[in-house]
Amino acid sequence: MLYIIGIGINEFESLSLGSMEILKNSDIVYVERFTGFISDEFVNNLSDILRITNDSRSTNDIEIKFIKRWFIEDGRKILENAQNSNVCILVYGDPLVATTYNELLVRAKKQSIEFKVVHSSSGILSLMGESGLQPYKFGKMVTMMDDPMSSITVYNTIYENMCLGLHTLILTEYNNDDGKNNFQSSSNPFFLSPSRVIDLLLEREKEIKLLNFSVETYGLVATKIGHKESTFSSGTIKSLLKLEYSGGPNSIIIPGKLHFTEVDSIRYLTSMIDEPTDNTERISILAHRMLNKYIPNTKVAVDNMYQLIKTELSGLSKDYAPVIENAENYLLDAQIFYNQGKLELAILSVGYAEGLIDSIRFQKNMNPW
Repeated sequence: MLYIIGIGINEFESLSLGSMEILKNSDIVYVERFTGFISDEFVNNLSDILRITNDSRSTNDIEIKFIKRWFIEDGRKILENAQNSNVCILVYGDPLVATTYNELLVRAKKQSIEFKVVHSSSGILSLMGESGLQPYKFGKMVTMMDDPMSSITVYNTIYENMCLGLHTLILTEYNNDDGKNNFQSSSNPFFLSPSRVIDLLLEREKEIKLLNFSVETYGLVATKIGHKESTFSSGTIKSLLKLEYSGGPNSIIIPGKLHFTEVDSIRYLTSMIDEPTDNTERISILAHRMLNKYIPNTKVAVDNMYQLIKTELSGLSKDYAPVIENAENYLLDAQIFYNQGKLELAILSVGYAEGLIDSIRFQKNMNPW
């Protein structure tokens, strides 16, 4: 049988009694450290516990193996062992947050291998909860890697969420694979620093210029969530850059529109450096920029076309009057949609108005632009 057990974010403190019984009755215990950080202390204590002898069997023969990502993704040896033995995989947080395990369970089901998933606390939901921000106001989550190209996706995700007034949770790169020790030691893992994340986003702002991401942007930084020395700081980017960060895991939240209860939560549940501010007021929404230019320009073009028709096509003005009138109506709709925040409909309406004007322009070779 195959067991996939989440150890939560507090290691032994969040490992259930039921999980311990499963471990004591396992033949093979796999420990993976690519999903999240698992300390050497936890592994050593686990080994000590599994040496205890119960009434039915000796646990001295339980084999603890450290495995890499490819071993899970390949899965053949795991499923082969699970056909005749009790195989357990220990995973940081909640196991099914990592989609790798969904695929493994599908393959187990196809091979008629019994399995059980033991859920535990998720680092992601814990981050949202401890921030004091409302979980349903979070948008798409994203991960920042040390590679600068990764910051483009992160920047765009923050922008898309911000346009909807939503918060963005940024997970950061973690790597405990030096290519040598097969994850048998957690002594020197790599955790991407929050300062590096912020620096990369500031660099992207210079190029893309949509978020107005600056030292005045408000953010929250969580470090070592679930550990005794965990911290949750909030303040402007300028203030957050002054803090010293070591170890991890680390996460950053860039909030969108804040409810007054969220503001209170930030004040009293985090280590607040600066008063919360509304990041959505700084954002430069591309659709707004387009419409602020297109609507006035098209209005001028409609007026110019009307004057050109009166001057140069006096005998045909009645034939083109309905076209001009429709263009004006589309512009009126565009302004109404813009005021209502229906930006896609506003852009569409402007496009129809421009199309009508251009139809006369190309037919009669009159340029109102």
